[in-house]
Amino acid sequence: MGRLDGLVALVTGGGRGIGRAIALEMARDGATIAVSSRSKDELDSVVAEAEAVGGRGLAIECDAMVRDDCYRSVDMVLSAYGKLDIVVNNVGGVLFGKGPQDQDPFTHDDQVFMDNLTLNLVTHYWTTRAALPAMRDHAYGRIINIGSGYAKTSGGPLTYTAAKHGLIGMTRALAAQVAPHGITVNCLCPGWTNTRLIGIEQLAERMGTDVAGAKKFLAKDNILGRILEPEELGPMAALLAAPESAGITGQVISVDGGYKV
Repeated sequence: MGRLDGLVALVTGGGRGIGRAIALEMARDGATIAVSSRSKDELDSVVAEAEAVGGRGLAIECDAMVRDDCYRSVDMVLSAYGKLDIVVNNVGGVLFGKGPQDQDPFTHDDQVFMDNLTLNLVTHYWTTRAALPAMRDHAYGRIINIGSGYAKTSGGPLTYTAAKHGLIGMTRALAAQVAPHGITVNCLCPGWTNTRLIGIEQLAERMGTDVAGAKKFLAKDNILGRILEPEELGPMAALLAAPESAGITGQVISVDGGYKV
């Protein structure tokens, strides 16, 4: 018996990286998973792996930058399974326009700023807003927002860091407002994690080193001295999604190897 038996989870950006790892961890723990992203092949692979461990899965093609797609994703889960217990708002990243100048505070492109806010904050609101009524009706809900080490510090691109700080504010405000309905809301923050998001090859090129050198440079930011693997975030996400986590809400929890402690 898994601690998520009978629960249904939607993981946005679930085709690869942290989203994939969390979805598969929840599937192993008994949850029925739905994963959304723009990459159908990646989604199908996650669903196949979930089914191989005895779970059920649903692949949803979705452009998270389109509000109606976010709402449709929730509707598809509700149509397929009749409820939605867990939402992992994992989609995110850094969008550029023409080049690095579009992220420079002195030359920042206005649309690039708004697009990054949408990707890293507004999309979380859209999916959560669509899911909350069904969670209220079942008196059970778990919202897990995926933040960042930059959600608590400076150092990242201006708009990305602003959005991730905003995500903490949304997490805490929402947690207070939905608590009477059996819904918890938490923010899970990774540090440097071995995914495409960190763009290790591009970083190595900018630094004039190789990939190993770039990873060694990033690893200095945490006290474990290494870049974490996506699978290391899965157990904490599964715990926050489980019934026994009812007393954990409004929290910012890091699985980051001691990033900038």
